[in-house]
Amino acid sequence: MLRWLNRRSYTARYPRWMVGKPLLYSSSALASLGDAMFGYSQGIIAAAQVQPSFIRIMYGSDVTLQQVQAGDEGVDPFLQAIVVSCLNLTALVSSYVAAYICDILGRRMSIRIGGIIYLISSIIQIFMPNLAALVVGRCIQGVGVGMLSMTVPIYQCEIAPGHGRGLFVSIEYFCLNSGYALSAWVGYGFFFAMPSEISWRGPYVIQAALACILVIWTFFLPESPRWLIKNGFKREGFAAIADLHANGDIYDTVVTESYAAIEGAIELEDAMDQASWRQLFTQYTRRSIVGITCQLFAQFNGINAILYYLPENLTRAGFDISRSLLYSGASALVYCAGTIPTMFLLDSWGRRAFLLVGSTGLVVALALIGALQYHAEGLPVGPARLGTADGIFAGVCIYLFVFGSTWGPIPWLLGAEIFPLRARAKGMALSTSTNWICNFIIAFITPPLFSALGGGYYFLLLGFTAISGIFVWFVYPETAGKTLEDLGEVFGDSDVAVRMEHAGTSSGERGLASGTAGPPQMATVAEPAQATASVGLGISDASVDPAATSEITLTEPALDDATKKT
Repeated sequence: MLRWLNRRSYTARYPRWMVGKPLLYSSSALASLGDAMFGYSQGIIAAAQVQPSFIRIMYGSDVTLQQVQAGDEGVDPFLQAIVVSCLNLTALVSSYVAAYICDILGRRMSIRIGGIIYLISSIIQIFMPNLAALVVGRCIQGVGVGMLSMTVPIYQCEIAPGHGRGLFVSIEYFCLNSGYALSAWVGYGFFFAMPSEISWRGPYVIQAALACILVIWTFFLPESPRWLIKNGFKREGFAAIADLHANGDIYDTVVTESYAAIEGAIELEDAMDQASWRQLFTQYTRRSIVGITCQLFAQFNGINAILYYLPENLTRAGFDISRSLLYSGASALVYCAGTIPTMFLLDSWGRRAFLLVGSTGLVVALALIGALQYHAEGLPVGPARLGTADGIFAGVCIYLFVFGSTWGPIPWLLGAEIFPLRARAKGMALSTSTNWICNFIIAFITPPLFSALGGGYYFLLLGFTAISGIFVWFVYPETAGKTLEDLGEVFGDSDVAVRMEHAGTSSGERGLASGTAGPPQMATVAEPAQATASVGLGISDASVDPAATSEITLTEPALDDATKKT
């Protein structure tokens, strides 16, 4: 049914002035608007939770600013946890559905559908009359967020050059952080419209506008070259590589080499068929462990325990509500700034180094925040807490800068890059779903645990952060500097020589695999051609049926016994 919705053709339509870096970077940034909207949704609910009119209409508790300031909102912490975390449950389900939409309809269409769903949820939340409408709106929003968070990192990795994936996913995460920063400042600005309901409905209008921009832009976004080539649009895929990486020059050697590597990988993967969910754990075990744990630790390191409740936490530390919202906006800018060094250093320093430094820095920041929160809880509410509150704010800024440069962007990059093409959508869905499960757990348990443990909750998060660094040291390989097709060797897979013999096949389907300069179907060949491509595809545990392909020759003597038998 989904295939009926797919397009039958893709038309090249980019003018010469736009191809190359302008097209590449604009596509990356504007696709990342999908993640910016996720960041925006994080901040918008955090700002609303400290507004008396929002609390009265949604929770039925008639409170004043002074009561909110004193932490006496009269709201059940479990009910508050459900409101915040319901988005994560629908995002979890959506990330699995998006794996099929992404593969069948394409990366671009998946982003468009996610944007449309997000727009619908924004309109619901603008006019929501009660708590039920808020929960429905956030649940629908979760469907859109789940699709976008699963698809955008894959799209980023597939359009990025092999040496620049870290930069492109860092751009994506910078946009996510920028969305959170925007929501914090929008929430602060609209706060002064109190007691009018526009003080918390207004930010949802901005949210709807962002969704409109994303949906419109998807009609101009280039499709992923790898998806095009895999789905039979070889000429279009070749042209997309040229437009993105060679200023539109279809005769550039970079284009032919990239096409050869991609088509070689696809030839073998087609012989093996799409990876099943079971194969993610049996055939790509180490990759799946990395994809799952990177997102698990990213959440249990405490980021959403900080972000979802930041204005409340700063209010609890000793600031009044206005200053808490202002400082939330300031810390969000620090969060954005943390991604900047990652953009320029991640591909040269490597993923492991960043994660190890990140775990160390987060341990220090959480120890500082937890100790100061303990101290603040022993002081009377009011001016006596302000000095300690300033220290907590500094600790939060350190935490957000370190997380924004390490455990923030890198899990999204790893989940998108470590799986081969035949398993990429399912692998990314597995990694993303782990994020949403853990995100839900953190969002749900934070209010009651903070109420019970106070500053001790930060030390609980500190323990998980220390474990994350140890796990990276012993388990994670380095993936920087490799093309997506070369990552098999990084995970201990063997190289595979794919020999393709086709009689009477047009050169458009075979010329590029042999390194012939020129686009598909640009020349004719009177005799059968042979092409060999050596690619790291991760089939060390695979059972390949030789009858399913023209000819597959395994030339690496280090193949394991299971593979040799095929």
